[in-house]
Amino acid sequence: MINKSYAAIDLGSNSCRLLICDDKGCQLYAQNYSTRLAEGLQDKGRLTIQAFARGREAFAVIRQKLDEYKVDSQRMRAVTTAACRMAENGAEFISEIEKCSGIKLEIIDAKEEAELNLQGAAAHIKGKTKYVLVWDIGGGSTEVTLAYNMERPQIIKTISIPYGARNASEKFGLCEYDENKAEELRKCVKGYMNEFLSSLDLPKTEEISFVATSSTALRMAALLEKKEKYVREDEDGHIIEKARVSDMVDSLYKTTVEEMAKNDCIGELRAPIFIAAVVIFVEIMQKLQADKIVASLKSAKDAIVAELIERDKNNGKIN
Repeated sequence: MINKSYAAIDLGSNSCRLLICDDKGCQLYAQNYSTRLAEGLQDKGRLTIQAFARGREAFAVIRQKLDEYKVDSQRMRAVTTAACRMAENGAEFISEIEKCSGIKLEIIDAKEEAELNLQGAAAHIKGKTKYVLVWDIGGGSTEVTLAYNMERPQIIKTISIPYGARNASEKFGLCEYDENKAEELRKCVKGYMNEFLSSLDLPKTEEISFVATSSTALRMAALLEKKEKYVREDEDGHIIEKARVSDMVDSLYKTTVEEMAKNDCIGELRAPIFIAAVVIFVEIMQKLQADKIVASLKSAKDAIVAELIERDKNNGKIN
């Protein structure tokens, strides 16, 4: 039987992730495309003309890659999250993308987003502890999920914080660090975390594997290791130790957006939204009293591909 290719497309508020694997789950191609979909959404409530254009450009390239790897519509799933959920013209954007690329985007709710991120991220820590707690800082929201660490993790509780790297940076004016503005963001995050922790008998920290997915965690891992350049695959699975975060963050908070743009572990595109993301990350880490966090590249896209392959195995379409 000829090997088949499977693909997952995860369009977030800041970037679009493409993963293509063979029918054994081995990666054939992976790439992130900067769409900055939620840029300006905080103020206008709509996706901008520029965001539409970046989306069309990204999906034109994605279409080429799907064709190159011979991925048909039955072996792929394309999802989109917070930006399209919140935007008044989210449905119009989805229609435009389908028209120009033939790719049908599916808006998933915060619960399914958390479930998919959990399934992908848990690959790092299966069997290591009884529980897993995952948080994913996107561009327009942050999902926090506690689950039993099983072959298929079972969710105990999840919450969606309506702030991610991009919309928090825009709303609170945090392209560069400002203590008063950062404190406003911390208070918002703290409120949602208090809600998450309420009526929840959180297990002892030694019984929990803490996992942070997203570029923020991976870039923080690279900064902690003083890497000359950020290579996301190299940081996948690395441990962020709480005891080492404070000094790095204090130094980071003193840098300008221009200095961050020149840092090869942050970069020009990430620089304007990185401080807000770090503020969110640190506040969650402290509220959870997490001493060690696994930085994970694996997320929703990995779970989607795994589900597609499992479906075809169960249906006898894969040997």
